[in-house]
Amino acid sequence: MQLIPAIDLRGGRCVRLLQGRFDAETVYADDPTDIMRQYLALGATCVHVVDLDGAREGTQGNRPALTALTALAPHRAVQVGGGIRNRVVADGMFDIGVGRVVVGSLAVTQPEMVDGWLHELGSDRVVLAFDVRLDEGGTPRLATHGWERQTQRALWDTVEHYLTHGLRHVLCTDVARDGALSGPNVQLYADAVRRFPQIEWQASGGVSSAGDLHRLAGTGVAAVISGRALLEGRITPEELLPFLPGA
Repeated sequence: MQLIPAIDLRGGRCVRLLQGRFDAETVYADDPTDIMRQYLALGATCVHVVDLDGAREGTQGNRPALTALTALAPHRAVQVGGGIRNRVVADGMFDIGVGRVVVGSLAVTQPEMVDGWLHELGSDRVVLAFDVRLDEGGTPRLATHGWERQTQRALWDTVEHYLTHGLRHVLCTDVARDGALSGPNVQLYADAVRRFPQIEWQASGGVSSAGDLHRLAGTGVAAVISGRALLEGRITPEELLPFLPGA
């Protein structure tokens, strides 16, 4: 399992939101390139960058910061999500050196368009990001638009649809765990791998310790994304070594 460190951008700064709430923001760096350098020094070979303004408003105000981050990273070592709602924006990400675009809300609201992207861009260049909240029965239901809109669509049905179009990479975030340092939803990811072992799952939300990383590795996910735990130094560099290919 690979660790993919996260950088969330809002207003050009590196921030974290608690459970996706824009009124619960913590600023970690005015210059996100400082964080990128730290991650690369640890041995990260892929970094996950989220344009929070893009996710919420569909704007591209963080593009200068994105360009600066991709310029620092090894070739195609960055995957970017947030506000990628048309091919012009997606192609623009590739033009500045992004390796994969992460498509979230659009994958729920316009599946036919995203079907085409998987075919046209190639399944290795597109990550579908599904943010979920578990209902009373434990079924993961999709949230969209920066987690501000809740749907009744089940994660499993949506993944099943995209498999027929070559889907390979899925990033799944348990919204209730994100930024809370409460531990990841290990059962959710174990269930995801059991149902769809052909998918390279990226787990996100709740990581707070090296123990969490080992528990997630045991589920069979391909990668785990972590932001706050790394930004706050809650996991030592030595504990991170088994999960960083470039260390």
